[in-house]
Amino acid sequence: MSIRAIAFLFIIGVAVLAFVAWPKKQAAPPAPAPQAGGDTNARAPGMPGADAGGGTESADPGVTWTVPPRWTTQGERPMRLATYSVPAVPGDAEGGECAVFYFGPNQGGGVEANIDRWVGQFEGADTPARSTQTVHGLAVSRVKLHGTYLAPGGPNMESQGKKPGYELLGAIVGGPKGAVFFKLTGPTKTVDHAAPEFDHLIASLK
Repeated sequence: MSIRAIAFLFIIGVAVLAFVAWPKKQAAPPAPAPQAGGDTNARAPGMPGADAGGGTESADPGVTWTVPPRWTTQGERPMRLATYSVPAVPGDAEGGECAVFYFGPNQGGGVEANIDRWVGQFEGADTPARSTQTVHGLAVSRVKLHGTYLAPGGPNMESQGKKPGYELLGAIVGGPKGAVFFKLTGPTKTVDHAAPEFDHLIASLK
């Protein structure tokens, strides 16, 4: 056999071996079939309120309440379970706001620490009026104070500007899954006008 023939066969053999040894692309594994009853979309936490439901367990305080008809539910806000706008009464330049906070089981601090924190959000505040009550088996600590509101906000809860002649109505509710905090602030006349509505909201807790 000639040298050319031997070289030709050698080249063919090398090509065959290279083809066999070349790595093959693996087919992607099939996507798993959806499980029965599954949901491909994550659900955003709901805002508990009047007969409200849904949301993740971590955002569910285990407490419901009825929102006064005049109040308007605002959009989601950081660190808040719900926020309600309270209409201003004639003569007040702005309305009030009721914020609801829930941080989870054993979170958010105790009653005294939170009342002290609320008092610290006012300048020249008078001695807070305090009371306790039980609503449908839930322990409720309430506070009312007047003064110049420092309007804390932002990531560091810095004052957004002093607001003289403001009032705060607060309620700390011992819920089955942790404390729930209700904080109504606004000009004194507006908050005084909304006080019966705030009372009804607290009375509706269950």
